[in-house]
Amino acid sequence: MKYRVLNNIAILSFDDGKVNAVGPRFLDDINSGLDRAETEQVDAIILRGREGIFSGGFDLEEFKKSAELGLNMVTRGFELLLRLYSFPLPLVAACTGHGIAMGAFIIMACDTRIGCQGKFKISLPETAIGMALPPLLLALSSDRIAPQHMTRVALQSEVYNPEQAVDAGFIDETVTPELLDARAMEVAQKLANLPQTQYAENKLSIRAQALRAMEDSLAATAKR
Repeated sequence: MKYRVLNNIAILSFDDGKVNAVGPRFLDDINSGLDRAETEQVDAIILRGREGIFSGGFDLEEFKKSAELGLNMVTRGFELLLRLYSFPLPLVAACTGHGIAMGAFIIMACDTRIGCQGKFKISLPETAIGMALPPLLLALSSDRIAPQHMTRVALQSEVYNPEQAVDAGFIDETVTPELLDARAMEVAQKLANLPQTQYAENKLSIRAQALRAMEDSLAATAKR
């Protein structure tokens, strides 16, 4: 992860040279970046992927090591989603390309999501690969995905291009790749001008039901 601050906006850029798999290193890096941003009292945060892909989801190699390591990674991933969705500062996702599975959930957990135009895929493939969607993921999906798209997105694993993803609720708007960074910064600066205390309080109030369901799901996972 690369961390930099511009105009008091923290930019967390992820690039593992591959698909930005969400594994232990990714989780360590993003949490450290969020911690640093809070400590440095920045006004907003931008999460950015590598060119062509935001994230391809959980690191499948971690699951192959052992069931315990796989479960630990998933639990930490769920904790991250809860942290992002309740994070006190404005969060902007610069979706640089594909956003699959956990990658799509991280995008959805941000406040404003800017996507790249192009031949990119955004989807929740859990049904297609024989996985159940835990209550935490369903709570986040239900809060962000448009009701008329929930069956296609969460049940039928439909693959969306960026323009279709706007209508579905994965992202808020699309721009050409060369304009992505400028647009993400423009949005972040606009959100940074809002009163921080009220922004944080209203975020928790507006998302209270979903956050409560996510917390309950995480607590149940921890007991297993």
